[in-house]
Amino acid sequence: MITVQRASRARGAPSSARLRAWARAACRARAEVTLRVVGAAEGRRLNREFRGKDYATNVLTFAYGERPWRGDIVLCHPVIAREARAQSRPLAAHYAHLVVHGMLHLRGRRHARADQAVLMEREESRILRRLGIGDPYTVE
Repeated sequence: MITVQRASRARGAPSSARLRAWARAACRARAEVTLRVVGAAEGRRLNREFRGKDYATNVLTFAYGERPWRGDIVLCHPVIAREARAQSRPLAAHYAHLVVHGMLHLRGRRHARADQAVLMEREESRILRRLGIGDPYTVE
């Protein structure tokens, strides 16, 4: 089951149905995932508490247990909206990318090393292409 929580008045954020559809597109197994859309204060608090970084970030992923596809994905709306504007990307496309990115983290994918990043980016791009969304790593 994929659940959506909205802890923020995220004006312009995609519908819960779209967020769930993007998450489902990234996993081929049964998922127990909560997608939580938050404001800057909660995003900053969580990033500080769990990553030791005192700023709000676009997406945080919290995996639970050893089984893939189980955890929480926190999406910080103000950061995502700002990044989409700065990149001249549609807000929905940026959200889709970050939902897919978070889901791949739940699957165990990482991007700390260059070789890992290349593989993860390819997988993200492939999933987004199936959704009809352009490659987030291509500058147009």
